Amino acid sequence: MKLPSQNPTKTKAWKALQEHFSAIKNQSLKDLFVSDSKRGSELSIKWEDFYVDYSKNIIDTTTKRLLLDLAKEVGLPQAMESYFAGETINATEGRAVQHVALRAPKGKTITIDGVNIVDEVAQVKEKIKGFTEKVISGTHKGYTGKAITDIVNIGIGGSDLGPVMITEALEHYKNHLKVHFISNIDGDHVHQNLKKFDAETTLFVVVSKSFGTQETLSNAITARKWFVEKAGGSEAVSKHFVAVSSNVQKVTDFGIDPNNIFPLWDWVGGRFSLWSAVGLSVALSIGFEQFDELLAGAHDMDEHFKNTDFEENIPVLLGLLSVWYNNFFEAETEALIPFNQYLHRLPAYLQQGIMESNGKGVDRNGDTIDYQTGTIIWGEPGTNSQHAFFQLIHQGTKIIPTEFIGFKKSLFGDKEHHDKLMANYFAQTEALMNGKTQEEVLAELKEKNMSQDQIDTLAPFKVFKGNRPTTSLLIEKLTPKSLGKLVAMYEHRIFVQGIVWNIYSYDQWGVELGKQLASNILSEIDANKVAEHDSSTTNLLNEFLN
Repeated sequence: MKLPSQNPTKTKAWKALQEHFSAIKNQSLKDLFVSDSKRGSELSIKWEDFYVDYSKNIIDTTTKRLLLDLAKEVGLPQAMESYFAGETINATEGRAVQHVALRAPKGKTITIDGVNIVDEVAQVKEKIKGFTEKVISGTHKGYTGKAITDIVNIGIGGSDLGPVMITEALEHYKNHLKVHFISNIDGDHVHQNLKKFDAETTLFVVVSKSFGTQETLSNAITARKWFVEKAGGSEAVSKHFVAVSSNVQKVTDFGIDPNNIFPLWDWVGGRFSLWSAVGLSVALSIGFEQFDELLAGAHDMDEHFKNTDFEENIPVLLGLLSVWYNNFFEAETEALIPFNQYLHRLPAYLQQGIMESNGKGVDRNGDTIDYQTGTIIWGEPGTNSQHAFFQLIHQGTKIIPTEFIGFKKSLFGDKEHHDKLMANYFAQTEALMNGKTQEEVLAELKEKNMSQDQIDTLAPFKVFKGNRPTTSLLIEKLTPKSLGKLVAMYEHRIFVQGIVWNIYSYDQWGVELGKQLASNILSEIDANKVAEHDSSTTNLLNEFLN
């Protein structure tokens, strides 16, 4: 079954939302709370250890109803059935999209071409479990008989961003192994990292589905050359290099033991692959049991998304809110502020997930789109962000919907620190909503015994208009399971937005052109001869070569 294909701007719900937007766009959030004392509880969702408050958004019950109408009119329910049934919803690449199968428990049935892929996934999980237990326990030895102390993940894009984000986020749960990541083809970065390692105790995990990605293969070759020089030969490569790939021949030719190849499937997109063997570095860092908890949390969110009525469905509602701001308020960016330093790589991870998925200008019919699609995602942890770019969010000229992620409990139990952190989490959403009126500013300044001229001069600069929309996610505690739920929630939001915008979220043709041109230009650099380009590129290349 094909995904439904409906230009959202031609639906009844879209037209109704346009009319409604004209009536609500200047509505004061403060007034909305005054007029409805139950607003905070009515526009929030409590699910397991998640509390999601979306009441500080410029919406009312009519907005919510119309957004849900839009979801139904563009065929989101039918699209979800195709998604979970393993149908070929990545039509331009002829693939199913089944990262949900990677975290499905053993015994479930998800079929592609008549094969229960959950059984295949279970076999790979067992292989990950066995290998990680050997490395962590010290049973897997290096070429001199020493146990492994350092893991180096070599990958790029989804083969790097997901594992590094999860590893950093779950650092509290890590074991004795030190995990490092090499992704950029920048040779200075690679060689600087190699200086840190001892060849006798380092294990390289090379992650590339095709085992042909230029950046990853170049870095892996450099690492192999370094290792062979240190080890005095290539015989020991099989003890210190493993691969996550579907290209067995290329990996074997590289010198990696076929027993140490962890397979991938074409129905796993790179930016959704951390749940697969791409997460091997994560499993090595925190142990397989904790890795399995991460998968279990993601599966819980899968079930919530699949089975919960849209009225209380977290990914559906938050995805529709993004559409609301992107297409009606014309807000081109969304800020993501985790009030937890462990999650400092989450915005970067979601930049790929969201912007590579939904940054499309052609709809599912192949027609050019004349409405806005994907949003620009950015952010940093609080409270650091408050002392950096919050000025723009509070008093700038742009509307920037902002998402706050906080936790009720800290991991080290330092209540004094955590209370200060969370006081800022709560205060910022309240401040962004309420702002500070001129009357309040004048009253404050008068208390400081300033002259009237000073007050009149300074007052305009201290006024906050407020009415800045925020969504708050309050989670019990940062654990592997809660992190799995959080990441899966964003994945499903991507799907919701893509269906509404009538685009294919799971291809990424936009990353290909630059790669193709880079390959051509590299041959020119190797030959020290510049071919015909525009005058800018020609001058730049000549400057570089000369």
